[in-house]
Amino acid sequence: MSTTVYIAVHGGAGCHGVASEQNVKSALKRACAQALQHSSLHDSSAISVVERAISLLEDDEYLNAGYGSNLTIDGIVECDAAVMDGLSGDFGSVGALSGVKNPIQLASAVLRHSRAPDSLGRIRPMTLVASGAHAFASSQGIQTIIPNEMVSPRAIREWQKWKSRLDHPANYDQESLPQDAMQDTVGAVAWDNEGNLAAGVSSGGLLLKYSGRIGEAAVYGAGCWAQQSLSKRYGMACSISGAGEHIIRSGLARILGEALQSPESDGGEVDIHQVLLQVFNQKFSEPLHQRGELMPNAGVLLLTKERGEDDEAVPRLWCAFTTESMAVAYASTRKPSPKVSILRRPASTSAVDAGKSSVYITALPIHR
Repeated sequence: MSTTVYIAVHGGAGCHGVASEQNVKSALKRACAQALQHSSLHDSSAISVVERAISLLEDDEYLNAGYGSNLTIDGIVECDAAVMDGLSGDFGSVGALSGVKNPIQLASAVLRHSRAPDSLGRIRPMTLVASGAHAFASSQGIQTIIPNEMVSPRAIREWQKWKSRLDHPANYDQESLPQDAMQDTVGAVAWDNEGNLAAGVSSGGLLLKYSGRIGEAAVYGAGCWAQQSLSKRYGMACSISGAGEHIIRSGLARILGEALQSPESDGGEVDIHQVLLQVFNQKFSEPLHQRGELMPNAGVLLLTKERGEDDEAVPRLWCAFTTESMAVAYASTRKPSPKVSILRRPASTSAVDAGKSSVYITALPIHR
């Protein structure tokens, strides 16, 4: 059994400009380092490591989650978040949430609450939204704040700029929202010192989204997924980012998990690169192309548990995305200094060819 804790985080799949690159990298490195430190001093379970890492990402104003999130059309922050335990398959999420400092902590509380038996035999919820989620946060001792305290100066500036263009289109040249204003979702995947896996996501959603809109970060099977075999020798955890409606329509996180536990992978020999290619092209992009979506938008951070030398389970980390870039970082208790990168597609894969968007796939050396 491994005694190493592994953590990997992402800052969204989208378009990361040079101006924000260093701030995003710093936030991702800090999340990895402090999540590992937390695991050594407090709870080292995979769920706890994921929750801690994402909480730190939510607190950073340069990322679209928690404080500093994109604002709705009504100028408020509404967040979605989810977490999933690979050992039990338990899931908890919140959606369209205002006035809670760390939505991922509330999602974890929903997950824990769902495990307890109900005195009247009711089925406990996996997902809570809006005012009901806020009331549950208060009952569970999760920190609530005035909703305006979630709004950053940067988010206000972006909202004022684009809301004016929406309300008075005749006063401006025709212009669409830039990709960096639309990038969505931060997340984390973890492997704890018992060999268990977990995944989580958190998002402020799209800029100028309709109030009450739920994105993939709140939807079961869309924004994150974690699973493992009873023997703990095989498993996966993934966190998804991108256009929520595209991701929800395909159930991207769940179909990736299903592809990785197909009969072909029962022996442990599976080509992860090929699985990612098939899922993104055949299960995600092609159905959306048939609906007229020219550039389906998604990215995934994937941690897999595979059989290594001496039949021991070893971690593999993958990243795949259809956008211009995706920001990732990873570390472990074996190598606690985080590695961070803004992954960018080579120019040869950036163009849309015959109405089809290409997916860029890379492996990252989390174990070495």
